[in-house]
Amino acid sequence: MQELSCSCIFRFTEMNYTKHKHYIIMKKNLLILLVCLLAAGTTVCAKKLPKKEMALQLYSIRDLIGDPQKFANNHAAVFKQLKDMGYTAVEAAYYGDGKFYGLAPEEYKAQCEAAGLKPISSHTTRWLSDEEVKNHDFTEALKWWKQAIAAHKAAGCKYIVTPAFNVPKTLKEGQTWCDYHNEIGKLCNEAGLLYGYHTHSHEFQKVEGQVWIEYMLNHIEPQNMFWQMDVYWAVMAQQSPVEWFKKFPGRCKLLHIKDKYEVGYSGMVNYEAIFNNAGLCGLQNYVVELEGTDGTIDIMEGVRRSAEYLRSSKFVKASYSK
Repeated sequence: MQELSCSCIFRFTEMNYTKHKHYIIMKKNLLILLVCLLAAGTTVCAKKLPKKEMALQLYSIRDLIGDPQKFANNHAAVFKQLKDMGYTAVEAAYYGDGKFYGLAPEEYKAQCEAAGLKPISSHTTRWLSDEEVKNHDFTEALKWWKQAIAAHKAAGCKYIVTPAFNVPKTLKEGQTWCDYHNEIGKLCNEAGLLYGYHTHSHEFQKVEGQVWIEYMLNHIEPQNMFWQMDVYWAVMAQQSPVEWFKKFPGRCKLLHIKDKYEVGYSGMVNYEAIFNNAGLCGLQNYVVELEGTDGTIDIMEGVRRSAEYLRSSKFVKASYSK
């Protein structure tokens, strides 16, 4: 009995060991399968995000490529990441002396296109001096603009945008600025480019009882200047982008899509209503811009999340190009 008991105990232990060994193997296999499925699922989800035409304002990544030296050192790797995220175009934020980020227009265009990105737009301007405003004299300023327009055309840009001006103190001064914008727009039209003005929140202030941006749009010919509304700054000024679309249909050909941090971060901006009214505002393209992040992620992750938000949003069309 003792021998039998020992034999039984041995076989029982062996069987348990074998079962335990098989259990461990099965557990490992299941774990490997789960990891593979998760990886495959992630890849499938990434592939399912539709391709959409969208640009990034390069000011967003100024710490990486915001001057000629940084651009030369980092743009190739950064542009590749942008393309991989789904961006199809860029809006420049560094133009001066006929160059973009220290490069000749043709070279800047070549560097963008080599990465699969179109250099569709640029933020730049030439301010008027107090004396030029007083004398209503645009002579030297328009010489500057002729060179800038030629450079932007050579760089492949479709749009040139003045990023901001101060709000005038009087409507008389304001009218001088409106006349100036009209002249810039005429030069751009002659070259086959579109000229626009980018708003922050201060353009919604009143000058002698009139909302400044409204006065501008009423006193600048629509064909000479479009409105690049920054939708976040409009909301920060307690304005409804859609209501302004209704007031000035067709004027917002190129929007800045922004939030407090990455697009979709705050919940303050009704992007669905904005994109659902794209036809009303005359949208042709839109540009993502980030001022920064909340500090928990780096800027490139914020840029990636913004692209993911827009690509995964059904209310955003694949293209608004006309």
